[in-house]
Amino acid sequence: MLGLLGGCIVTRHAQAAASAADSADIGAAVDGAFRPLLRAHVIPGMAVAVTDNGKRHFFGYGVASRDTGAPVTQDTLFEIGSLSKTFTATLAGYAQATGRLSLADTPGRYLPILRGSAIDRASLLQLGTYTAGGLPLQFPDDVTTLADAWAYYRKFSPDAPPGQQRRYSNPSIGLLGHVTARAMQRDFAELCEAELFPRLGLKRSFIHVPHAALPGYAWGYDQADRAVRVNPGVFDAEAYGVKSTAADMLRFVEANLRPRLLEPGLRRAVEQTHVGHYQVGEMVQGLGWEQYPWPTALARLMAGNASTMALEPHPARRLEPGQVPQDSRLFNKTGSTNGFGAYAAFVPARSIGIIMLANRNVPVPARVTAAHAVLRALEEKR
Repeated sequence: MLGLLGGCIVTRHAQAAASAADSADIGAAVDGAFRPLLRAHVIPGMAVAVTDNGKRHFFGYGVASRDTGAPVTQDTLFEIGSLSKTFTATLAGYAQATGRLSLADTPGRYLPILRGSAIDRASLLQLGTYTAGGLPLQFPDDVTTLADAWAYYRKFSPDAPPGQQRRYSNPSIGLLGHVTARAMQRDFAELCEAELFPRLGLKRSFIHVPHAALPGYAWGYDQADRAVRVNPGVFDAEAYGVKSTAADMLRFVEANLRPRLLEPGLRRAVEQTHVGHYQVGEMVQGLGWEQYPWPTALARLMAGNASTMALEPHPARRLEPGQVPQDSRLFNKTGSTNGFGAYAAFVPARSIGIIMLANRNVPVPARVTAAHAVLRALEEKR
C-alpha cells in the first residue's frame, strides 16, 4: 500500500520506520522531562502516557510497591487525588444533559435540609467552580459524618457573594457530586463505577478497589517514606477518591480531545466541562478543568497551578458565553493524596495530551514543568 510522507510517496515499510522514529522522539522527550524527577524527588514509581493525534505511548518507571518490587505498567492503579474532580464535573454535566438537574439550580432543590441556608444561595455551577462564597479547602476535623456535614453547611457564613471569589474547595465540589447522585437517585460511587466509567471506556478505574484488583493497586509513599493509601472522609469519592491507570486516564483524555465520538448525552457532558466560566488570575476556571490559551508560557501555567491558587481565595470575574476563545486552549488538572501525585493536560485543537501518575506526592511545579516540556516537544515536531 502507498501513502504520503513529507510530500513523497512511500511504502508501508517506510511508514512504519517513520512511525518508529516518531515514537523514539516522543520517548526521548518523555525520558528527558520525567526521568530526572525520579531521583530528584525519590519517587518509587511513575507512569506517563502520551496521546499524539490518536497514537498512544506509555512509559513506566520504577516500582508500584517497594515490598514486592512489582514494576509500574500502564495498568498499575494509582490514586489520582483531585483529578477525580473532573469525573465529578463530567457526571454533573451528564445529569444536566439527560434532564436530571440544571447547573443553575441551588442545592436546596435536591437537599431539603439545606433550604434557607446561605449555601443555598449558590448555584450548582458555582459549587463546581469553587465560587460559592468561600467554602474552605477541607472540612474542619470535627466533620466526620454526613450529619456533621449538613450541620456545617447550614452554619456556613460566606465571606463573598456567590460568583465573586474563587476558593478551591473539596466541600464545594463534593456537595455538587452528592447533589448529582441524589438527582440521579443512585449512590455516587455506584454511578461512577457502573455508569460513567464504562460509558467512557474505562476498564480499570474505581472508587472502591475490588479485591481482585488489589494486586495491581500501587502503594503510595508519604514524606516520611511510609507506605500509605488514601483515608476515607466525607465526600472523599466526589472530591479525591478515584483510583485509575495510565491506560484508562489516557482514554479519558482522548474522550476530552474528541467528545464528538461519544454518545450524545456524554458528549454534551464533556463539552460542558470545557466551558470557561470565571477568569481567575492567569487561568480560566471551568467545571472541573482549568484552562489556558495555547501555546502557553510555562510561567503562566506555573502561576495558575501555584500553591496559592489552592490555599487562598482569589477574585473571580464571570465570563459570558463566547468570551473564552474556542480555537486553541490547554486544559489541565492536578491531583494529590498523601502518597500519590497526578497531572493531566491536553490541547484539543492539536490532538495532544499527557498523563502523569506517581506513587509520591511530587511537587506540582515539577509535574507541570515536565508535562509542559513534552507537550511543547509534540507541538514542535509537527
